[in-house]
Amino acid sequence: MTTSRRLADKKTQKFEKNITRRGIVPETTKKESNYPVGPVLLGFFVFVVIGSSLFQIIRTATSGGMA
Repeated sequence: MTTSRRLADKKTQKFEKNITRRGIVPETTKKESNYPVGPVLLGFFVFVVIGSSLFQIIRTATSGGMA
């Protein structure tokens, strides 16, 4: 058996083995994080929301009601 024939047979066997495993993949390929948003971005969002609501309350209180 020649070298090229041996290499061709080895490649064929490898290909045939992969054919039977086609479609079998793990559920996830990377580690899932607990948060879809980073903690820094979440903190910034909370700061903006709470800060704007406090600013609105102070502004309403100093203007004397609905203005």
